[in-house]
Amino acid sequence: MLKRLFIVLLLSVPMVGMASSGGTSMKTADVDVSNTPSLQRGARNFMNYCSGCHSAKYVRFNRLAEDLGLTESQVLDNLMFAAERPFDTIKVAMPADDAKRWFGQTPPDLSLIARSRGTDWLYNFLLSFYEDSSKSTGMNNLVLPGASMPHVLWELQGTQRVVHRIEKDAAGNEHEVFDHFELASAGKLSAEEYDAFVLDIVNFLEYIGEPVKLKRVQLGIWVMFFLLVFFLLAYALKKEYWKDVH
Repeated sequence: MLKRLFIVLLLSVPMVGMASSGGTSMKTADVDVSNTPSLQRGARNFMNYCSGCHSAKYVRFNRLAEDLGLTESQVLDNLMFAAERPFDTIKVAMPADDAKRWFGQTPPDLSLIARSRGTDWLYNFLLSFYEDSSKSTGMNNLVLPGASMPHVLWELQGTQRVVHRIEKDAAGNEHEVFDHFELASAGKLSAEEYDAFVLDIVNFLEYIGEPVKLKRVQLGIWVMFFLLVFFLLAYALKKEYWKDVH
């Protein structure tokens, strides 16, 4: 019985770490929503670089203040660029008509983007812009080819080029595959600093996708502990009832 229960619990755990896009292996985003300083930096980065085009309509500023350990004055002075009241949600600063005219479509709301796309996808997307003169923005993206979003973080990351290598398929035909990026022009941040900058944004997006995640996980641990104790007591009671039955 215990063996069967262990197998059921093991099979219920989701498998992670095997994300890929377009045949290119993805790096793992090591996010941690319990890291409050990272979430504070991520909120700053999001409001300064993302909220001009993207909203987060399910997130209220007073909730951010509570969860991220910020005062209302700090939120008002540093995060509320397109809002007036602490209970307002994060709204896009750019008019929808302008965004659609410039980008060809309205930029999506990002409240639940981490839940729909996954943190690994977001992390690699923000790392994978490269020079492409055939695109109107001058940039393309390896994770999402043809993305209408411009590389808004280019001043921080710099620009990079794609380097391909030649591989042969099973039929012996040669074709180009992605090998690595090379830096075309340096940005304000080093590669390590930019990586940390992006991770903070992704961590923040993970948080706003489910602000109660930490409480849910903590409650889940207590529930599993209760069920384990209850199972042991019920099993002992069953043994007691059935010990004289042959």
